[in-house]
Amino acid sequence: MWALQLFLMVLLMGRLLLFDFSASEDWSGWEIQNDRVMGGVSSSSLQKTEQGHALFAGSVSLENNGGFASLQYHFPSKNIEGYQTAILTLKGDGKRYQFRIKEDLSDRASYIYTFTTSGNWQTLEIPLREMRPVFRGRKLDLPNFSADSIQELRFLIGNKKEENFRLEIKKIEME
Repeated sequence: MWALQLFLMVLLMGRLLLFDFSASEDWSGWEIQNDRVMGGVSSSSLQKTEQGHALFAGSVSLENNGGFASLQYHFPSKNIEGYQTAILTLKGDGKRYQFRIKEDLSDRASYIYTFTTSGNWQTLEIPLREMRPVFRGRKLDLPNFSADSIQELRFLIGNKKEENFRLEIKKIEME
């Protein structure tokens, strides 16, 4: 009975908007974090496109044991109870990226899902329960994501090679 009630509640709720770049003027919660935090030299930026979307672009370098660039968003805890899927509307450059979430900012583990972009606009549906725990790129012996709240969203590129990248993001939702 409880499962049916939860299903009906989510059905009535529809999608939970986490961030819509084209509808928000305040992007102050978003920030770049690259491998420079550990001595690397990768670089990236966040810019607004003419359409109002986020453009996360830059260059990943392997120099000084580097190799990643990321865009993160921290926010007060959001209740995602009953939601099963992250919905990302984005356009990439044909490269692989990670979508990451954290239940709590103090957690060491991030839960990740790797996806490959097509070069066209895509709507990706990411089952939350398929997001696996990692810390500094290493898989952890913990269960996959199962929390009812989140405090961080992150996009990361780190394909163990030097490359330029370009990822345009329109919005992030839960369903």
